[in-house]
Amino acid sequence: MNNLQHNTARGTAFGILLALSLSHMLNDTLQSLISAIYPLLKDSLSLSFAQIGLITLVYQISASVFQPFVGVYLDKKPNPWFLPIGMGFTLIGLMVLAFADSLHLVFISVFLVGIGSSILHPEASRLTSLASGGKRGLAQSLFQVGGNLGGSLGPLLAALVIAPYGQQHIALFSILAVLAMIIMIPICRWYKRVLQIAGKRRRESEVKVESPFSRNQIIISLLILLVLIFSKYVYMASLTNFYTFYLMHKFGVSIQASQFYLFTFLFAAAVGTLLGGPIGDRIGRKYVIWVSILGVAPFTLLMPHANLFWTCALSICIGLILSSAFSAILVYAQELLPMKLGLISGLFFGLAFGIAGVASAVLGNIADTKGLDYVYQLCAYMPLLGLVTYFLPNMKKSNPIQK
Repeated sequence: MNNLQHNTARGTAFGILLALSLSHMLNDTLQSLISAIYPLLKDSLSLSFAQIGLITLVYQISASVFQPFVGVYLDKKPNPWFLPIGMGFTLIGLMVLAFADSLHLVFISVFLVGIGSSILHPEASRLTSLASGGKRGLAQSLFQVGGNLGGSLGPLLAALVIAPYGQQHIALFSILAVLAMIIMIPICRWYKRVLQIAGKRRRESEVKVESPFSRNQIIISLLILLVLIFSKYVYMASLTNFYTFYLMHKFGVSIQASQFYLFTFLFAAAVGTLLGGPIGDRIGRKYVIWVSILGVAPFTLLMPHANLFWTCALSICIGLILSSAFSAILVYAQELLPMKLGLISGLFFGLAFGIAGVASAVLGNIADTKGLDYVYQLCAYMPLLGLVTYFLPNMKKSNPIQK
């Protein structure tokens, strides 16, 4: 893998990056269908909220816990055809879900869909880094914005296609899975050529790419980054899951109006995701992390006390700033361990998914007992954890891959 990274850092493969971003968009569109059809499943299968929670748990286990293991395996044994294999799991899961007439079949279906996600995220993120040509922040931002767009499209498509016509119409989305597999073919062929070239050059000369930091520095830095991921995704869970309910509860807005406000937040988050990576390439990722996490604290602390207009305005600022953090954090972690791209990608994507899922459940219980206002007052302090960014070393001039 050391020769592989060295050789792929010579030019940015924008065509491959676009294909990876489109694959991410289609994958996250299909993944987001699961939560979008919960009301339909609850009615058709007479499920309780506890059973809905179990469905989420099964999905989160397969979609997040397996990601680091997939990353470790692919670091050791690269396989150019793993992306379409992962999408194959998603395709099968969707077909099972379309015709599931029992809770057990739903469990099986969401587990398969989650496996597809656990394969795509670490592997596609690793290939994004290899195709970046040194512009790793820009590459990860392009990859991430595809996922953000897909995550917002899933509920919309579910409302238009599944809700009016029934559960079996989930099968129509298998077309998107097949389309994703077609888009992945040129990615696989490109990666196969990269592996062949890297294997040939490895036999000729060994080029080592090592981290510029000691083992203790790497461990401490990774722990700090995990704290920052925790801070970001706990707060993001409070907005993505409860923002519409908060607006309806506090300001009496309609469901339709609350969805519009949620869309403005999600759009701002997509823009922030796109900007965060290239800015980190230019000024250093540590500075982007500083601004993204700690810099959003004034807005989060003000929002529980604002009127409707300023709540919307502050949410836009929060989405724009906070969403730029993940690409910077992920690339920073990859530069700490340049030989373990798959492991790092799987670990951080898996933690992001897992933290978001657990935080949603915990915050939901808090909202039931103490109210939504208390949730936002509590979560407002999460960005203050960004203070630990101070202890991160500056990677701007230490990255051996960017040069």
